[in-house]
Amino acid sequence: MTKTRAKQLVICVDNDGYAASLEKRKIYVVLRDAAADKHGMLRVVDESGEDYLYPKALFRPIALPQAVKRAVLAA
Repeated sequence: MTKTRAKQLVICVDNDGYAASLEKRKIYVVLRDAAADKHGMLRVVDESGEDYLYPKALFRPIALPQAVKRAVLAA
């Protein structure tokens, strides 16, 4: 499995309480974290370039064509 297939992309739909860390309508990379998932959280690489836990409700998963996904992950 390639790195681009292993990474999930989400779009931020709400940043209430996290305006300094998240931008609405921006695409973010999610790192797999089973423990976070059990608590309704996602491990997201945010504006700081670091990964933090955020409530799942702030995001929606997105599916992009493979070529577009590779371009987004390379940016």
